[in-house]
Amino acid sequence: MADSVTRVARKERTLGVGLRIWVVLVGFVLIAPTLVVIPMSFGAGSTFQFPPDGWSLRWYGEFFGSKQWLGSLANSVQVALLAAALATVLGVAAAFGLDRARFRGRGAVRQLLMAPMILPGIVVAVAVYGVFLRWQLNGTMLGFVLAHTVLGVPFVITSVQTSLTGYDPVMERAAASLGANRFTTLRKVVLPLVAPGVTSGFVFAFATSFDEVVIALFLQTPDIKTLPVKMYESIVLEIDPTIAAASSLIVVFTTVLLLVPQFLRRRSHHD
Repeated sequence: MADSVTRVARKERTLGVGLRIWVVLVGFVLIAPTLVVIPMSFGAGSTFQFPPDGWSLRWYGEFFGSKQWLGSLANSVQVALLAAALATVLGVAAAFGLDRARFRGRGAVRQLLMAPMILPGIVVAVAVYGVFLRWQLNGTMLGFVLAHTVLGVPFVITSVQTSLTGYDPVMERAAASLGANRFTTLRKVVLPLVAPGVTSGFVFAFATSFDEVVIALFLQTPDIKTLPVKMYESIVLEIDPTIAAASSLIVVFTTVLLLVPQFLRRRSHHD
């Protein structure tokens, strides 16, 4: 018996070490491109070079001094904010409905709402392009917002449903017994308890919209072009080292943005 326990413990330790090594390798593969791009963005040369011969803020100056780059950045921020806000409203409502309603086909409805997260991006892009072409939404700000909202809703649903797993509906009945109406209960009891999930969903929806390029390539026009599309064109149509600065800014901004939900979760657990 003791030998069996020892063998099992040894296998678990071996598995744990192997898993850690695998995680480190995967993390290195994911981070390695960033470790190359960020130093190149500070290069003083006129082309991509790693490691750079000299150091300069030249390409950051090109980025912030270009109307095209700043215009695409403004479009991305505007679309991401509107899409994240709309996705948060729809996602919170859907999460509460799926959590509380009991009806036949609830699982099918949830799978339908989660489909944009599961399906390949090119499939969603072709479908959106075909529908929006009929509705004359291609090349419009409304089209971008609606398309990115569809991508953001699954993240909001997932985050809010995670918060609802530890939610006790008895609190609502307690608030009602103390004289609170439904709106007051929602504002002072329900929303504060699920606020970390709502905030996380908004952040993930914003990041998804801000980084999305496939659907944006189908919907873009010369007047409305997001930052990822501009970066794609800088790679395919021209060799512009400014893309290194743009990529570095996106990496830093997205990383900081995605750390917000982690901070909120830790603060919520601490409280």
